[in-house]
Amino acid sequence: MHDVRTVRAPSMLRLAAASLAGTAIEFYDFFVYGTAAALVLGPLFFPTFSPLAGTLAAFGTFGVGFVARPLGSVLFGHIGDRRGRRPVLVASLLLTGGATVAVGCVPTYDTIGVAAPVLLLVLRFVQGLGLGGEWGGAVLLTAEHAPAERRALWSSFPQVGPALGFLLANGVVLALSTALSDAQFAQWGWRVPFWAAGVLAAVGLWLRSSLVESPGFLEIDDHARVPLVEVARDHWRLVLLTAGALAVGYAIFYTVTTWALAYGTERLGVSRTVMLTCIMAAVVVKGSLTPVAALLGDRYGRRTLCLAGCAAAVLWMFPMVALLATGQPLLMFAGFLGALLAFVTMFGVIAAYLPELYEPRVRCTGAAVGYNLGGVLGGALTPIAATALAEHGGRVPWGVGAYLTGIALLSLGCFALLPETRPVPKLVAEPVMD
Repeated sequence: MHDVRTVRAPSMLRLAAASLAGTAIEFYDFFVYGTAAALVLGPLFFPTFSPLAGTLAAFGTFGVGFVARPLGSVLFGHIGDRRGRRPVLVASLLLTGGATVAVGCVPTYDTIGVAAPVLLLVLRFVQGLGLGGEWGGAVLLTAEHAPAERRALWSSFPQVGPALGFLLANGVVLALSTALSDAQFAQWGWRVPFWAAGVLAAVGLWLRSSLVESPGFLEIDDHARVPLVEVARDHWRLVLLTAGALAVGYAIFYTVTTWALAYGTERLGVSRTVMLTCIMAAVVVKGSLTPVAALLGDRYGRRTLCLAGCAAAVLWMFPMVALLATGQPLLMFAGFLGALLAFVTMFGVIAAYLPELYEPRVRCTGAAVGYNLGGVLGGALTPIAATALAEHGGRVPWGVGAYLTGIALLSLGCFALLPETRPVPKLVAEPVMD
């Protein structure tokens, strides 16, 4: 067995901070595409479509990234379970960052015709491959270093990364859309956030260059030869349950951050700046409360928090779409905030919960595949389904509320079938007196 030294608090803090920065950068890459899909990609890359069909097509290329994520989790999960968690972080960052910069260089349909959306599709697929490996590597490197009694708290640092990545991506878009005219933004302004990914990737590589391998990996004596085969053979039920359980989190997040942005600007006539501000404000609160949810998970259990968040989602989806339909900034913000509070109650503890569900020798593959399959169920389909459902409804898109409530009920049932994993503190037995 390898010699593994205890990681002291300062080292743990540096490790968690590096993981947070890395996930923030990679999710920036992923989210900037979603924002562009909601705002400009339809008319630029699918100009022969109607406005609705163009939006659906742009969301279709957005969804391809989610389809690629489980494949990325298989590829990088194999590396993570066979070679270590650390190599995954470097390779996934390079892949995602390179694809994102390339998206910003793709000519539009007017320049190269049908090759434009094809290139967009391919690069989005590569983005998804990279991100499919990112989450597992970053979370496991942190979780496997963390002390058991505070594993959820330390593991929540990478979970804050997506919120920071989203805020950074949308902050750049908001600044550009404010400074530029609509024509300038459509002509070249939308490309700038993609080009910025190259600088961010370089920063991320520098931050991750000093990371050490996790003790959880170093303690494994017998590595799985083909981790995916073992996961499919011995843990298939667990993978399906975790995927179904996480679907509601993805559905909520991408309803708020992607579909609602398109719906508000196109159907309600709300300005792009107002919609982005409302969504970003709700995401700020969500990101800030992630460590709080994690602390509660360390104290009361991971499954308990997940069930509570799912139940809240079941109750809040109809009020959320009603508040969105008002077009009033404060009411829309309240709707988004309620949804993201339900989300963070679940996803604040997921980074500790999923690794604890899988045995160490296949943990990187199993946890990442389950996590990213949930993204296909909840993230890839939701913007497309919500756009189609809203088109056939009245001013209040009740069909979207029903769709989201159904996903929340499915996830609630899956969480109910999963076990609790919070480590139970060991009691020191008192000496028996004769």
